[in-house]
Amino acid sequence: MSLERNTLGGATSPYLRQHADNPVHWHQWGPEALAWARERNVPILLSIGYAACHWCHVMAHESFEDPATAAVMNENFVCIKVDREERPDLDAVYMNATVAMTGQGGWPMTCFLTADGAPFYCGTYYPTQPRGGMPSFTQLLHAVTDTWRTRRGDVDNAAASVVAELRRSSGALPVGGPPVDVPLLSGAVSSVLRDEDRANGGFGGAPKFPPSMLLEGLLRSYERSGAEPVLRAVERTADAMARGGIYDQLGGGFARYSVDAEWVVPHFEKMLYDNALLLRCYAHLARRTDSSLARRVAEETAEFLLRDLRTSAGAFASALDADTDGEEGLTYSWTPAQLIEVLGADEGTWAAETFGVTAEGTFERGTSVLQLLEDPSDDVRLADVGSRLFAARSRRPQPARDDKVITAWNGLAITALAEAGATLDRPEWVWAAAECARVLLTTHVEDGRLRRASLAGVVGEPAGILEDYGALATGLLTLHQVTGEAEWLDAATGLLDIAIARFADPDEPGSWFDTADDAETLVTRPRDPLDGATPSGASTITEALLTASALVDADRSGKYAQVAADSLARASVVLQRAPRSAGHWLAVAEAAVRGPVQIAVSETESSELSRQARRLAPGGAVVVAGPADSTPLLADRPQIDGTPTAYVCRGFVCDRPVTEVDALRELVNAD
Repeated sequence: MSLERNTLGGATSPYLRQHADNPVHWHQWGPEALAWARERNVPILLSIGYAACHWCHVMAHESFEDPATAAVMNENFVCIKVDREERPDLDAVYMNATVAMTGQGGWPMTCFLTADGAPFYCGTYYPTQPRGGMPSFTQLLHAVTDTWRTRRGDVDNAAASVVAELRRSSGALPVGGPPVDVPLLSGAVSSVLRDEDRANGGFGGAPKFPPSMLLEGLLRSYERSGAEPVLRAVERTADAMARGGIYDQLGGGFARYSVDAEWVVPHFEKMLYDNALLLRCYAHLARRTDSSLARRVAEETAEFLLRDLRTSAGAFASALDADTDGEEGLTYSWTPAQLIEVLGADEGTWAAETFGVTAEGTFERGTSVLQLLEDPSDDVRLADVGSRLFAARSRRPQPARDDKVITAWNGLAITALAEAGATLDRPEWVWAAAECARVLLTTHVEDGRLRRASLAGVVGEPAGILEDYGALATGLLTLHQVTGEAEWLDAATGLLDIAIARFADPDEPGSWFDTADDAETLVTRPRDPLDGATPSGASTITEALLTASALVDADRSGKYAQVAADSLARASVVLQRAPRSAGHWLAVAEAAVRGPVQIAVSETESSELSRQARRLAPGGAVVVAGPADSTPLLADRPQIDGTPTAYVCRGFVCDRPVTEVDALRELVNAD
């Protein structure tokens, strides 16, 4: 066998295709590449990154595009490129190894493996010249090669030790934690609030990532408890992010994180998952508080998704790049002179004051990222100036888009658009969510099983993981509630049944693996219950199961409810000890403690009662509307005297049916 060439040209990942012209003999992960390493008796050089990653581009330009460096790589290694978004299972395994070896992780990730995939040395970015105690990349390559050839026993022992530790640390969460009840949730909320940056919003210090899942969990806590300090914390963070540079003041949507504690300078990549999660959160805040800022941000973020990330088929692309033509912020940053050039002297000066653009700059080379720290008194002027600046910015070079369609992230978008569209009276968002769902069910399901991603309508080989099943099922359940259409419920429960059969740990009730029982065998089977940049697979599938348990017939309801309860019981230790890493768990647990709340509106056509039910319902509640007996939740629930009628239940306890909005409000707020 000979693989002495670059084989990435046929990949379905835009990130891998970016490296198809490298002089490095890159291969995709697979049995052929691993067998080639075994045949050559050389280590594997595994490089993991993603298309919107700034430092991935830097290392590619410095090292992978350099013929001399590539020659060293090709001579001494089998080189494998992985898109972490397409293969999160591989990313999880080798990120854990990298963190274990170095104390930190990140991308690009650089790992050296035996032909069996066992890691023996891991790191992240390496420069072309030694710097800050870090060797150059070529120095590292020569050192690893020498060690492989002269101290092979040490390499094998190190690899065996790392694999043993990975397997030890990938066990199930312990049973016997505290019960999932109000004291546990109140304690988790108190712990999170102690870490709040009250001056700037957010939790902890720089760099700051949008804490979307924590905010959703805190909002649900406020809805249950009525504790004003909890709501104030949510509002401080939501307002600070919305007014800072991390939010695109002209085009809507959020960057991945802020490099500073004040939300001023973003890392400019825009991820689908961030914006889907934040859309859900801001829409929830808008309907709970009537905040005009929260509503505006929700509307603009939805518009960003539909305008900039929606593919021609109707699904959503993964991300916009951090760089434009190799330069961070080129599309988004401004000087006062540039504002005047577009707007004229008077309006340009006003825009500089309004958006915080200074001569010194807030970013690099005297440029500033736009902020809107206060709302100007003239809304019409702001809208006109913003429109003209956006048009001018649109004529600048634009960041590349990663067109890969990821199942889980699209599931998050479906949930956010359908939920926000129903509660903020934007039916076009619900329609877009339904179109996306049809694309996924048509393209990403093969032989009843989910695939992870597609590109231009061509589905990739990687299998769907737990978060794909959970996020898509949650989105489909949201569509079912909003539209009343049974097809979405049927598709969702089909996914849940597969997830229970293939991903649940049969020996540890309530514990989940992130890969299916028939997936590719790696050095360890990944299982991470902590919420990170996205909800964990375990918390996501638990949300779907909890929701479904209130929507299906009695035979399946008990099964789904029990599996969800077992999962939450496992997560209680995380909520107790590390609540900042359990934002989505907090949101799901808050819904579970309340029942979840179920509102069924019996009606023959859409009514004000059902519209208000969706606005009044707390986060995580289950709301359906339609004719009596049209869904299990509406079974034997007729209208009273031909008038739309709401039935409110918590778990197995139901209140009297009501026909007036004020009476419904009293019942929903009765906790």
